[in-house]
Amino acid sequence: MTIDLAGTACLLDLASTITAAGPPAVDRWEVGPVFDGWAAQPGLREGLRRHLRTLGPQEERLLVTRSRETTTHFAWCLRDEPTEPFTFWLHEYKPQRDWRHGYADSVHNHRYHFCTTILSGGYLHERYTARLGDGDRTILSAALLRRAECRTGATGTMLAHEFHRIPRAEDDTMTFLVKSRAVSPWSLSYDPDTLTSHRHVPVESRLEELTNQL
Repeated sequence: MTIDLAGTACLLDLASTITAAGPPAVDRWEVGPVFDGWAAQPGLREGLRRHLRTLGPQEERLLVTRSRETTTHFAWCLRDEPTEPFTFWLHEYKPQRDWRHGYADSVHNHRYHFCTTILSGGYLHERYTARLGDGDRTILSAALLRRAECRTGATGTMLAHEFHRIPRAEDDTMTFLVKSRAVSPWSLSYDPDTLTSHRHVPVESRLEELTNQL
């Protein structure tokens, strides 16, 4: 698969390739092989850099509006087309000294499936099994399955029901992700030190609850 990485072509190519795989592949999140082939192409990081440099003022404002800061990294939303069942993100990890406890370094899952590749740096990645309770609203315990040092160029896929943790990352680590739309109304996290579980509900889904509480 040959990719033209000029400007936004690298993102358009991935979007069209995933779309061409069809709804069944996206619904079951069987896009890992397609993503891995795309991520292995030379010049990916340079192509993403060119994409950012060619954004107009309105596109820059839209990107910033869709993006957010977490306790461990900045999550930049590069593509979010309402008609597509996926979004593209760039995660810029903060220096380890600036991490606040409780996000990537906790055992957690996500509301969505995703594929990722490391553009620079690296991190320690751990996968876990989790025993759930209260209608899958809390984590009762978690057990380490395996861990791996992931370096630049590594790729991986996580499904929404799977649990993982990134306890440490090198400074200047950046990753690119393609995420599915949400398949669960919440995600869970678990602190292995304090054995504390948390349920995370996105703010946009709490509007009706907020209105009822007023």
